Amino acid sequence: MSYYFAIVGTQDNPLFEHEFGTSKQGGDGQSRFTDQVRHLNQFILHSSLDVAEEVQWAQGHMYLKCIDKFFNNYISCFVTGSNAKFLLLHQPTTPTAGSSSRSSTGIGANPTSPATEEAVKMFFAEVYENWVKAIMNPFYKVNAEVRSPVFRARVAAAGRKYL
Repeated sequence: MSYYFAIVGTQDNPLFEHEFGTSKQGGDGQSRFTDQVRHLNQFILHSSLDVAEEVQWAQGHMYLKCIDKFFNNYISCFVTGSNAKFLLLHQPTTPTAGSSSRSSTGIGANPTSPATEEAVKMFFAEVYENWVKAIMNPFYKVNAEVRSPVFRARVAAAGRKYL
């Protein structure tokens, strides 16, 4: 499974983005987005912002689960207290003819399963904790891009840990 994670600010501007792959069940952590699809990831996430805002005000929760689907791409959302949105685009791997049926029971095989949603929720919770630490820096300006290599490393570690 391939993942594209982005943080979108209150003015719908991208603050952070990171692309990675699954590390569970023998995954190598590399994303498998094709070159034709890779350039659409940011567009797909930003197109789901309207859906995220509708669900945000209807539910009142921070973790909004899987809010949108675009072809074979699923978008999960987490809204912070400051209304910044964490968006995770996950693209399940399509099983090949020679693959075992065991891979279809993994966390990433069904993006709407309770196990997958719990893993995504834990990923968002850990990233949120690190996000709060990053923006509490007195030199951080609101709605500015986060360029911290430490924050990027912690997001990658959370991806390896949960996804």
